[in-house]
Amino acid sequence: MTAHGHQSELFPDRDPASPSGQPAAAPLPRWRRALQLLRPSHRHTAFSATVILMAAAILSRLIGLVRVKYIALVFGRGMQADAFIAAFQLPDMIAYFLVGGAASITFVTILTQYRDANREADGMRSLNVILTTMALVLGAAILLAEWTAPACIHWLFPGFDAEKSALCVRLTRIVLPAQLCFFAGGVYAAVLLVRRQFAIQAVAPLLYSLGTIVGGLLLASRFGVQSLAWGTLVGAILGPFLLNAAAAWRHGARFRPILDLHDEGFREWVRLSVPLMVGVSLVTADNWIISHYASHSAGAVSLMSYAKQLFTAPMAVIAQAAGAASMPFFARLWSTGKRFEFAVEVADSVSRVAALGLLAASAMIALAPALVELILVGGRLHTDAAADAARYFAVFSISLFLWSAQAIYARAFYAAGNTLAPMVAGTIVTLASLPVYATLFRLWGAMGLAVASDLGIAVQTLALAILLHRRRMVSLASLDHRELLRCATAGVVSGFAAWVAARAILIAAVHLGLHAARLLDAATILLGGILWLVVASATLTRLGSALPTIARRRLGLAA
Repeated sequence: MTAHGHQSELFPDRDPASPSGQPAAAPLPRWRRALQLLRPSHRHTAFSATVILMAAAILSRLIGLVRVKYIALVFGRGMQADAFIAAFQLPDMIAYFLVGGAASITFVTILTQYRDANREADGMRSLNVILTTMALVLGAAILLAEWTAPACIHWLFPGFDAEKSALCVRLTRIVLPAQLCFFAGGVYAAVLLVRRQFAIQAVAPLLYSLGTIVGGLLLASRFGVQSLAWGTLVGAILGPFLLNAAAAWRHGARFRPILDLHDEGFREWVRLSVPLMVGVSLVTADNWIISHYASHSAGAVSLMSYAKQLFTAPMAVIAQAAGAASMPFFARLWSTGKRFEFAVEVADSVSRVAALGLLAASAMIALAPALVELILVGGRLHTDAAADAARYFAVFSISLFLWSAQAIYARAFYAAGNTLAPMVAGTIVTLASLPVYATLFRLWGAMGLAVASDLGIAVQTLALAILLHRRRMVSLASLDHRELLRCATAGVVSGFAAWVAARAILIAAVHLGLHAARLLDAATILLGGILWLVVASATLTRLGSALPTIARRRLGLAA
């Protein structure tokens, strides 16, 4: 313990930072402390980082839902919506196979090592080497993709007719340069993450989503669906790139073009990233496979995308925010040799997000028809299409706890500097899943793709968990199995209660001749959600779970 720590214990009424031992200043009001978390320079703990990223994820997904609603309202499930959604696949594949998807994940590990060794100047030099090299490589790949886009779109979406393919090619060519922004922004984001500064990571996705919406609102009447693509490109420049670059500049990150293939940091980045480039994880490939087969059914690409985006909203709040917040802390524990603490942190994180995933999924499944109809129906998207999307959404939701768990498991490997093992496992799972997607699509159409997605992510999560266990990194036995069982039980009970309430409201509305669909959906969600919350809390308490008490304490509702 430091001297300050001893002083704080012996003289709790004194400010440990004050050499004169003057009485400590009165604690700041809660709202002032909350505002301090939003400062870009604020150094976060794992908990505060998770809180701010979860809050930002909620806001980001709300804006994302507005984005989905706008696209569905204006373009429905027709040719333009299918073409716009499909236009992101080729750029995403280029980013995935050339830079490993997310640059910040591997770069956090590298910068953490430099920072712990007091070699930050060397780390910044490596940053410039990586940016210079990959800007050339990625730029060349984007130019090649611009030229070969027609052939690529035909191969990726064999079910598109000539008109839809041509539109998809035009949109793809507009959004392709955004990948340079994502890569550079991801590298600059790592500079902030190793300093435990998460506010910019919370804001950048908001600007990106807003770009699509604003582009549509300002230009749709003139350019049609192309307005969404131009808005998306501008959003990528302003949010993921410029915001991160400006914040990193404040910490001394100055871009200087350097080509040095022998640079230590660059070679380490290549070592970590090559497995991510040559392999493929079902986490990413799932959307590609679904879109490939769905292209054979008119409107299925957009409809399944709407359902998947609605599903990923709670997943981002529960899993991705926690994973992004935990990554720097996992990396620090591993780099300093604290293997036991690392294993405990990972296991606790997985247990928490999986438990929350089980609970949230039960509400999502029970209230799926009302949720999807309220969000999607309107304009050019009608009730029958929303009903199909609701069924896909409910099936996707079954696997929410698995998506949440694998996000933490994957980051445990990345924090330990091991990208090869998870990517080999992911590639094997993906290849083995392909015939499952194909078979279930032939049997059940688009619904078969949703079922195949759940089965695939179950195998992917289990594979990562077993690999960590066998390598003695994170034991399967260290998961909180009792709490997971309590949450699963509470989810089934509360979900059934919410489903019964939703059905009762619908039957009563039909009996009374009520036709205000939006008000009915809103009432169903509100009343069903309240009942779900009460029943879930009561069931968890009865089963001996501490989760309700912890939640009330975090919300300031209990001492």
